Amino acid sequence: MKKIFIINGGQKFAHSGGKFNQTVQEWTVEFLSKNNDYEIKTTHIESEIDLQKEVEKFVWADLIIYHTPIWWFQIPNLFKKYIDDVFTQGHNNGIYKSDGRSRVNPDVNYGTGGLLHGRKYMLTTSWNAPATAFTLPGEFFDETSVDEGVMFGFHKMNKFTGMERVNGFHFHDVEKGATPENIIIFKENYTKHLEETFKNLQS
Repeated sequence: MKKIFIINGGQKFAHSGGKFNQTVQEWTVEFLSKNNDYEIKTTHIESEIDLQKEVEKFVWADLIIYHTPIWWFQIPNLFKKYIDDVFTQGHNNGIYKSDGRSRVNPDVNYGTGGLLHGRKYMLTTSWNAPATAFTLPGEFFDETSVDEGVMFGFHKMNKFTGMERVNGFHFHDVEKGATPENIIIFKENYTKHLEETFKNLQS
């Protein structure tokens, strides 16, 4: 896991300035830059996108790290467009070849046509919702985790391409709880997660 591709899915829209996800990307680059063994490429979905070059980044990488806020229980519209456009560009071009089925027996093997086998991905998300909204009985998400609930489809999307998931990290209560003190705690906890993740990847 030496080649790392980091995607910043944050964007400016309404009251969102995209600043927190930019900060998380900077924390990630800061962590990785302490070790000269890592090669790093980045993309910000608000930048001008060359679709073929983005496909090549996915093919090049050992690990893709996605940073995204969650808006109305989905990824932002520009990030969704980025995925739609880049993955479509990657059809028979490095990302996937088909849905995996054959016309002989079309009922089986759906989702096995990916071309990104051997690569892993990690997802970070940022929420206004507190962590307790996902864990406490009677609260909004019915005791369903981020990964098994709202982001279930995102994980299936990556599995479709052949990538393997590593444990991600979710920032909660970012709007109401983003005090200077909590930002320090966010960074400390996220850095610990990165340390453990990369230790496991190298073992």
